[in-house]
Amino acid sequence: MEKKNFLEITARYAETDMMGIIHHSVYPVWFEAARTEFIKMTGTSYTELEKKGVMLPLASLECKYIHPVHYEDKVTIETTVRKLSFAKIEFAYRVILDGQVMAEGSTVHGFVSSETFRPLSLKKVMPELFDMIMSAVTDGGETDGA
Repeated sequence: MEKKNFLEITARYAETDMMGIIHHSVYPVWFEAARTEFIKMTGTSYTELEKKGVMLPLASLECKYIHPVHYEDKVTIETTVRKLSFAKIEFAYRVILDGQVMAEGSTVHGFVSSETFRPLSLKKVMPELFDMIMSAVTDGGETDGA
């Protein structure tokens, strides 16, 4: 069953460029806010993950800008899990305004130990969380070795 999280954001003036369009550098910040809310939907938080010794460093980020977002536009960031393995996770994002996709992107994160910063298996360290995220993998998504 696909799980999605939706975060509403009102575009702020400080996020615009000279053309009145949301600057490209803002989208990764919006993705992070949406990802944080998605993690909360699992019943935990980034803070709790880190307290339990798990960190999710960013390995890659992609963003495709389709239509401009302007100051005071109220957008929704849709977040899903695209791929999951024992050692990494890929999130997918869609920035939506009035039903239209304005931008879409993805981030890939590894699961690493907060002590050694070496890869770890989320399935071994936090099996309940791994199973919950596994149930959130989007239809057609992949589970590498999971």
